[in-house]
Amino acid sequence: MLENLSNTIQTITEISIPNERKEVLNPLVDYIQNKVNSNEEIRLNFICTHNSRRSHLSQIWAQTMAFHFGIKDVFCYSGGTEATAMFPKVAETLTKQGFEIQKLSKENNPVYAVKFDENQHSIICFSKTYFDDFNPKSNFGAIMTCNNADEGCPMVFGAEARFPIKYDDPKAFDGTEIMNKKYAERSLQIASEMYYIFSKISK
Repeated sequence: MLENLSNTIQTITEISIPNERKEVLNPLVDYIQNKVNSNEEIRLNFICTHNSRRSHLSQIWAQTMAFHFGIKDVFCYSGGTEATAMFPKVAETLTKQGFEIQKLSKENNPVYAVKFDENQHSIICFSKTYFDDFNPKSNFGAIMTCNNADEGCPMVFGAEARFPIKYDDPKAFDGTEIMNKKYAERSLQIASEMYYIFSKISK
């Protein structure tokens, strides 16, 4: 694990998760544990309306925590009900928290390579629909990270199971004096919950 990222993860362990929130997270714990017990690959697709903020943060932290806890065969994805672009503040926030991020292209919907360990594959991030060819077509868990996607997507085709794990949108603070603080808070909240989920998995 990259050193600065390891330091961030140390601080994450101090974030407490309320019991009512753990009740929201535990069905995903059970889904992952059942996959581990069956020696099956674990595919998780984090879905939000625009695939620009919360779904990317969730995808990246979930993949990172799976590696941190040594849970094998975990493949994390993200998508939206429509494609826009990964918001630049997401990459900026994650870089400050210890990830190494390369911007691989400069079009309106850039592709980013997000590295959490020197010897592991980068996580490839760009905005896409949840059913994009880049994402799995079947045998995956769909994690709905926002209200709009959860309500507007009554069916996620190909998903084995669906988990509403929703986060407030840091977009609400764009252009304000507390924008950086709120993006950092949301990222760390998501990180702490992904830490909790993967810490519960027995190998």
